[in-house]
Formats: sequence, C-alpha cells, structure tokens
Amino acid sequence: MSRSLNKVMLIGNVGNDPEIRATSSGARVAKLSLATNRSWSDRSGQQQEKTEWHRLTFFGRLVDVVEQWVNKGDRLYVEGRIEYSQTQDDQGGTRYWTDIVVNEMVMLGSTGNAGGGSGYGGGGGGFSGRAEPSPPPERARRRPPVLKRAIRIGGAIRPSGRGAPPLTPGRPFRPRSPRAP
Repeated sequence: MSRSLNKVMLIGNVGNDPEIRATSSGARVAKLSLATNRSWSDRSGQQQEKTEWHRLTFFGRLVDVVEQWVNKGDRLYVEGRIEYSQTQDDQGGTRYWTDIVVNEMVMLGSTGNAGGGSGYGGGGGGFSGRAEPSPPPERARRRPPVLKRAIRIGGAIRPSGRGAPPLTPGRPFRPRSPRAP
C-alpha cells in the first residue's frame, strides 16, 4: 500500500490580526499570516537573515480560539497541511496561493505588551505570570482557561510555573495522579 504525507509544522509570529469570514455554506473561516525567520552565515562570514511569510487558514473550533485569543505579534506553534489554489484577478490574470490549513495550534507567548513569554514556550499560552496591563477597550481579552499555564512537550501538555514537577532530561513527562484528601 502506498502512503503519502502532507504535514507542516511552524513556529513563528503572527503578522496581522485574524480575518474572520463566513463561507457561502455558513462555515466560519479565520485567516492570518505567520512569519518565520531563518539566519545563517554566508561564505564571507556575514550574518544573513530571511523572513518567510505563511498564509494560515483555520476552520471549525479553532476559528473561535483564534478570534478570541490570537493577536498580531503573538508567537504560535501550528500544525497543518499545505493546500494550493488559484483565482482570477480583476485583469483576468491567474493568481496562485499557498495556504497552510491548520488543524492544531499551541499559543507560545506574546511579543506585544500583553505580558507573554520570550521565545519558545516562555509564557505558555500567552501568560507569563506577571500582572497584565488592562486590555485595550476595543477588544477586551481574557486569558485562555486551558492554555494559560501549560507548555506542550512532545504530544503531552506539561504544567508550567510554581509547583509544577521538574522536567528531567531523558525521562518523559508523566502527570502525577491526584492526591487523596
């Protein structure tokens, strides 16, 4: 049996606030752009950097999460698949699109003033434990209830912060059983 795989994993910063639309059938769709950076040294020793922009598309329950919690500058980990499409522009020319259709997302933090972490998984869900400034009045935000104090590690959600069990290198994380009262 022949098998194939179409899978994309990205970690990057959100380039714009999400656009929420509805399809002709009434299904909601969220679209946003994600920037990933790559740096290297060229032959002369000069440091080079390149930013790639990716178009992300969300369907289903993820649309609600993106609409409520994701803003420009937030750091995300997403998994999905590549889809190619083409449309006709106003002049009759063909435009080609490459989209990442997201089926899984983890909020890693925020680069804005919302108090997120710095770097990979620093704030776990966009919350660093510091007091947050009051949100802007046009778009009030609450912290995500599930992702606010967790970091995803290899398919498992690991609690973070004070009182969390330490992560031992070489040993997988296993949640503790609830304590008897």
